[in-house]
Amino acid sequence: MAIEVFTITDKQRDQILSHTEGHFLDLKAKEIKPSKLTRTISGFANADGGELFIGISESGIAGISHRWQGFADPEDGNAHLQVFESLFPLSEDYLYNFLSHPTEIGYVLQVNVKKTRGIIKSNDGIPYLRRGAQNLPVDTDQKLRVLERNKGITSFENEPVSVDLAKVCNSEIVIRFILEVVPIAEPEAWLRKNELIKNDKPTVSGVILFSELPQAILPKRSGIKIYRYKTSATEGTRDTLVGNPISIEGSAYDLIYEAVSQTQEIISGIQILGSKGLEPVVYPTETLHEVITNAVLHRDYSIADDVHVRIFDNRVEVASPGHLPAHITVKNILDERFARNGNLVRVINKFPNPPNKDVGEGLNTAFEAMRNLRLKEPLITEKDSYVIVHIKHEKLASAEDIIMEYLSNSPSITNRVARDLTGIKSENSMKGVLLKLRDRGLIEPVPGRSGFASAWQKINEG
Repeated sequence: MAIEVFTITDKQRDQILSHTEGHFLDLKAKEIKPSKLTRTISGFANADGGELFIGISESGIAGISHRWQGFADPEDGNAHLQVFESLFPLSEDYLYNFLSHPTEIGYVLQVNVKKTRGIIKSNDGIPYLRRGAQNLPVDTDQKLRVLERNKGITSFENEPVSVDLAKVCNSEIVIRFILEVVPIAEPEAWLRKNELIKNDKPTVSGVILFSELPQAILPKRSGIKIYRYKTSATEGTRDTLVGNPISIEGSAYDLIYEAVSQTQEIISGIQILGSKGLEPVVYPTETLHEVITNAVLHRDYSIADDVHVRIFDNRVEVASPGHLPAHITVKNILDERFARNGNLVRVINKFPNPPNKDVGEGLNTAFEAMRNLRLKEPLITEKDSYVIVHIKHEKLASAEDIIMEYLSNSPSITNRVARDLTGIKSENSMKGVLLKLRDRGLIEPVPGRSGFASAWQKINEG
């Protein structure tokens, strides 16, 4: 098997040697058995992907983490490649390269592993899951069920719920739905046909869609909580919480529209400092709608927690329980498609004026709406057991443009005000921006103001 060889620079070599093992990276000596390394590859593939370098040893020297000790020849790495290729064939999910450096001896084998759609087993027949710098065996039925749900192979939405069928078959919601959408069908027959009844019990999706109050049947799994924090700090606290959190309940369809409405109402009362003084905060309705819809439809319903909408002075954060499913990552989420709760997504799209009008395009719509308002795109992160979408009220314009626009309407600007306007957190970073504008002859210090009171003014071109 011919594997490409790349010659790397000093900087690239130093970056590799300075790495520490972690959730996305592992460094191993060439002497390690290939079968043992398949646990690492399995762990990466079943979690979030990662990179494995073979031919990097611990240095044993204080202050130096690792040293380069590669294979004498690429052919010497064949034992590893043969084992890897038998379990993880060369494809879009796995990429193998040899790395060389002009002053280092030997070739380092680099294995790039993507997050895969399916469950990947190691040489011992056990799947592993990367957590931090460990490869944890998925060696019980319970662990395997959790991994299958995370991969989207099975979904908690299809689990039967031990309640009377009347909760979904005779609810006001299902009767209204049937009359408007499929008037020739009986509710129970239609629900069975669409696999929303299993073992003569409604499924989780059936309850979420058609029960009048899913939160009573699935407590802490099907509601939305909205918080208003009067701060721009990284975290909200009890001291900055305004009033009590708002609990939104109801079927998924009503839940989404009510949560968007309540969020918009709270935001309408927020003002922030703009170029012309205090200005109302404006977020595109499409962005709030699509992000909240996405959180409700694609969350992991096996996790006993609600969706959380946190409204700060300068941003909105929507936290959805669960990890990104299957092969979806924060990097490819706008380009790839995978529905953890396929039935929920499909059936709610049949409702009049469905919340997910363009199936699979929701987040793209959210991003485009922010760009159209000249606001920065949302940021998607994974933290603990949540996918969090950060919708920031930060202008697309450069910090320099924002400052100059402000000075067109105000006599002076301080470092703190400039940071509030631009979203730049560091006082020193903002000082650098202000000094650049000074060097370009656009602004100057306000005479007589120094220390904490120091400010800048626009240079009069006349």
